[in-house]
Amino acid sequence: MDSELLHKIRQQFDSSPYPRISLDKSPKDDANALYIHNLATAYYLRNQKVISTQDKVILDAGCGSGYKSLILAEANPGAKIVGVDISEASVKLAEQRLKYHGFDDAEFHVISVENLSELGYQFDYINCDETLYFFPSISNALKAMKSVLKPDGIIRGNLHSALQRESYFRTQKLFSVLGVMDSNPEDLEIEVVIETMEALKDDIPLKKRVWATQHTGESGKSMILANHLLQGDRGYTIPDMFAALADASLEFISMTNWRKWDFRDLFKDPEELPFYLSIRLPDMEIEERLHLYELINPVHRLLDFWCGHPEQSQGFVASNQWSESDWQKAIVYIHPQLNSSRFREDLQMSIERCKTLELKKYLPVNDMTVTIDSSVAICLLPLLDAPQSIQSLVERWQKCRPVNPISLQPTVYSEAFNLIKQVISELELLDYLMIAPHQ
Repeated sequence: MDSELLHKIRQQFDSSPYPRISLDKSPKDDANALYIHNLATAYYLRNQKVISTQDKVILDAGCGSGYKSLILAEANPGAKIVGVDISEASVKLAEQRLKYHGFDDAEFHVISVENLSELGYQFDYINCDETLYFFPSISNALKAMKSVLKPDGIIRGNLHSALQRESYFRTQKLFSVLGVMDSNPEDLEIEVVIETMEALKDDIPLKKRVWATQHTGESGKSMILANHLLQGDRGYTIPDMFAALADASLEFISMTNWRKWDFRDLFKDPEELPFYLSIRLPDMEIEERLHLYELINPVHRLLDFWCGHPEQSQGFVASNQWSESDWQKAIVYIHPQLNSSRFREDLQMSIERCKTLELKKYLPVNDMTVTIDSSVAICLLPLLDAPQSIQSLVERWQKCRPVNPISLQPTVYSEAFNLIKQVISELELLDYLMIAPHQ
């Protein structure tokens, strides 16, 4: 990275560490963030295998003030957390944050991503959040992370979207032309931004796009520094992202919020696409599908993705293609982030009072409202203690529902099996459960 630019970026984050989140704030109630940062999520998506986070080594590359490091520690029990950043002030805050929340197996270093090999670690998971877009060559940064990634390890990275943030890049250019970004932006430069934007007519498109909310106080200052005056900021497209992965010899796994990247959802009837699109769809690569989405609907600020070493994906047969024999031997897991004391208490109450339970309250991983009734809750309860074979869940169902409530005939195994199989399939598709063949 250019030494002058590196100095500017380091200076900005030394004077204003990011994110500006109070030391005592805990992410324990942020189920979606914990879900994304749990190594089990990405690993299962890639390999359809459930992995324990115990003794895993996780890197937070560009850790900033350490809030994401804290999320990684909370989401991955038993893992060692290593954080690096070029800002000494940020690293000190990160160290304080992890100690404050009781995580002792964590260490932080003031080094750049290019020098990761100096740490002497090989990592199971690397989180590079809100950092890659600062590098003149994102592929070089990815190569540096790849060099310290275990063979089956996974990298999470993200880039600012060139299309979604186009207006912010224009404001950065505007204030660069005005000389406001020649040195580290401080209170004076922030005031210049406020005065300039407030003085513009309200119907100016640029103002309407980047000045819709209040920009006063500490939160307003942080917003301006992270957007209008962000040193070294760059934007990318999906083709840029895939080109960098190819140059770094890394394999794309998935977008982290993949459910919100299906361009078919942008049409009135996803099953009845325009004729030309419908005939092209079967031959489209994932890159082309994602690029179509960002061209039609550039709403995602970040191009947020998982990747890993090429050809390390452990081939598997998707559960929707399993034979009856495969299902009979399947092991069922509850997603670690759904397994909470609050969920257990409410699940038990649902059973005792014969009430429905809305899963989105506990793990909001998609926009669907998913409810389960007390009979389904009966089968989920033992998963909170340990993974279960599908056979044990079927037998539990038979004990709890010994007769068919309509016919009043004894519940036969095949009937119970098909019902439990359907429930598990639906909840696995929505990421609440994980299923794996018996090893």
